[in-house]
Amino acid sequence: METATFSLSTLLMNLTLQQRGSRLLIERYSLNKSTAGALPSSHLFMLQVNKQRFSARNLTFTKANFDETTPGVTYFQACFAGPGFEVVLHLKAYAETALFEMWPEIHNTGSKVCQVGRVDSFSFDLPAAAADLLSFDSDWGQEFQLKRQPLAGKIILETRFGRSSKGMHPWFGLLQQNDGILSGSIAWSGNWVARFEPLKGEGYRISGGLHDWNFTKDLSPADWMECPHCMLVLGKDLNAISQQYARIGRQYWYPRNALSAQTPVEWNHWWSYEDIDIDETKVRNNIEAAAPLGVQAVTLDAGWFGPDQAGSVWYEYRGDWDQVNQARFPHGIRPISDWAHAHAMQFGLWCEIEGLGKRAMLNVEHPDFAAARDGKPLGYVCFGNPAAQEWAYQVLCRLISEYHCDWIKLDFNVDPEAGCNRSEHGHGKGDGLFEHYQGYYRLLDRLRQAFPNVLLENCSSGGLRIDLGMLRHTHLTFLTDPDWPVHSLQVFWGASTMLAPNACLHWSFSEWRGENHIPQQFFDPHDARLTPYQLDYYTRIAMLGSFGLSQKLPELPGWVASRLAYHIKVYREQVRRFILDADLYRLTDQPQRDGRGERWCAFQYSLPAENQHLLFVFRLPGAGQARPMRLLGLVPEWDYSVSGFDGEIEFIKSGQELIEAGLLFDALPTEGSVILKLQRSYTNIT
Repeated sequence: METATFSLSTLLMNLTLQQRGSRLLIERYSLNKSTAGALPSSHLFMLQVNKQRFSARNLTFTKANFDETTPGVTYFQACFAGPGFEVVLHLKAYAETALFEMWPEIHNTGSKVCQVGRVDSFSFDLPAAAADLLSFDSDWGQEFQLKRQPLAGKIILETRFGRSSKGMHPWFGLLQQNDGILSGSIAWSGNWVARFEPLKGEGYRISGGLHDWNFTKDLSPADWMECPHCMLVLGKDLNAISQQYARIGRQYWYPRNALSAQTPVEWNHWWSYEDIDIDETKVRNNIEAAAPLGVQAVTLDAGWFGPDQAGSVWYEYRGDWDQVNQARFPHGIRPISDWAHAHAMQFGLWCEIEGLGKRAMLNVEHPDFAAARDGKPLGYVCFGNPAAQEWAYQVLCRLISEYHCDWIKLDFNVDPEAGCNRSEHGHGKGDGLFEHYQGYYRLLDRLRQAFPNVLLENCSSGGLRIDLGMLRHTHLTFLTDPDWPVHSLQVFWGASTMLAPNACLHWSFSEWRGENHIPQQFFDPHDARLTPYQLDYYTRIAMLGSFGLSQKLPELPGWVASRLAYHIKVYREQVRRFILDADLYRLTDQPQRDGRGERWCAFQYSLPAENQHLLFVFRLPGAGQARPMRLLGLVPEWDYSVSGFDGEIEFIKSGQELIEAGLLFDALPTEGSVILKLQRSYTNIT
């Protein structure tokens, strides 16, 4: 097979990359006008201004600057002049990784309006080589469906739904046999695109960033726009790629406060009660039942607001956040918050601040807030309108302050598609969606600044807006609405290719209320056939990341409540430090929801500095009786003690044996699981 290296030396403007051991060395060349002739060896970026295409190849390089004031980050800026505009290319290289973050800024330096069309934050050519393209398809309850296809012909990865993960997730991996993976991720919450286009000779042009579908932006003189950030990562395999995303995310991208650093165990009322069955008494009773289990945060989901009629549907009244449904909550929300705090738990509240229901009074009081396209309402509040953005900020400040919230769950259940084109909002006819997301990001940043101790959770019909742009403004992201076991494993396997485990929130197998029941969501804690090992299996899946549950806690059988309390204790005392800081290895291929593919699933968490590891193993329906799990990231010459949390296993094996032969699992039942601790042993093997 013809091979080629995924070198980014041309892409990174004379930043020559040399991998020596585990340290990435960056050799910097003097960048000045005398080197400009060498610079256009790659497009670097691609954009359309005034209907003309421009890149580093046909713009004039003027100057560059290095900045290393942030430890571990080499920050590079290069300026290119064009007719009436300037492009500033930003690039960050992170020490001891092969991860690069890049984005262009476009400045109008002329005296006339310039119109920006297509904007590719990265664009470069690769030599011809046989390769496979990895991507993830996505829809409601179908998030992170891995797709692998040969790199042949023109391939477009994209979403045009207005939410980054509706249709597919903003991530790709280009896999060459024996030559590693080049991964890319577009850090943008709206429409995005990644193009893989064969060149006329041989090889491929790879480009991506903000989608140009129905997008234009007019820049007035002295105006400018920051384009979406994109990440490019090199690694020997998918584990190496995901570990770099996670390490840099934790250290540089994700917001962090005291509560998010706890990865608190959360209870949320939604699936067991939805809006129809929830009320003040049930929430208070669940708080009382949650405290002895070790739950640390309780979240009141949708159904708390709107008219007093008990049967009112929350979706139709989104926007009227000043109304509390008195039929369900006659004393308001603050007493519930106080009740949670009295039981030493944090209080969370759901709010779809962007959403606008058709019956909401906000439509009447502020008709100028509504997003619309060609006169048709789109069902959301346009944050491209500064007045609407200020309204949203004041609403959230009031909710947090009056209800003493520690946690805000921010949902979004609308497909904006191309977005708003009401020019009276302050944005143009072609950039309404772009400005909505810029406004939303600013809103989130203001909120975190005003309430630095409040945790912000990102949610969008489950996992339909998961991207590294949103994760720079929120603390957690909710992965998916359904939580049946194989689905949950598939989604976590996929999400963790881009996100650190501590950024991934999901719940254990839930007891759904029933009217919108999906076939796989059959969990019943009162089922006499439910076994302890099945409950362990269901619960441990949620313990792979930030851990939550949605159950009718006061009604749980005693043995179920006792076992959940045990798992919560293990998570808080033993597991979550790995979730917060460890490298994650996938030891098996992605399990699939439809029963095909891998039927064993194993994840290994590693803290190399502490010589400690954590192993999760799950036997799915349809799995064979036995499976060896070969471990990674160990030192062959060392010995490791292996033990279970229940004292059921304890022995010593060499690192070489654990790497080459692995651990054989041949006694787990179907829907069985185990968590094992490994740490370096200084006792000889006996």
